[in-house]
Amino acid sequence: MSKSLIYTVNSAENVLAIGDTIPLGSVIRRYGCDIILNGNAISLGDSGYYDVNASVTLVATAAGPVTVTLYQDGVAVPGATATVTAAAGDNVAFPITAQVRVFRCGASNLSLVVSDGAATTVNVAVNVERR
Repeated sequence: MSKSLIYTVNSAENVLAIGDTIPLGSVIRRYGCDIILNGNAISLGDSGYYDVNASVTLVATAAGPVTVTLYQDGVAVPGATATVTAAAGDNVAFPITAQVRVFRCGASNLSLVVSDGAATTVNVAVNVERR
């Protein structure tokens, strides 16, 4: 069994530009004390490794590439980015998976950011689990 987990969902429309943080919605499931939703970020409160799985669906507002990136404490997580080249009005899906680490005696915040293109959110689901 996991030590802690959180599952958040946002199915509300949010218009996003480059650099905007994607709203994570509300908590659907939560277990343990190490992970909480903190505004548009997920706060990790104890040292260790955390599995992150995000499913983001957006509607592109203009033709071109749209990129979603997972950030930990304001820094892009290596490999945790997805880019789709879309036509205006296209629904595009971004699956993002990563494993992040919180060092001893520290806390950390995770967020999803539109790092290229402009879009409107359709659905965002994030699952973070500490084993």
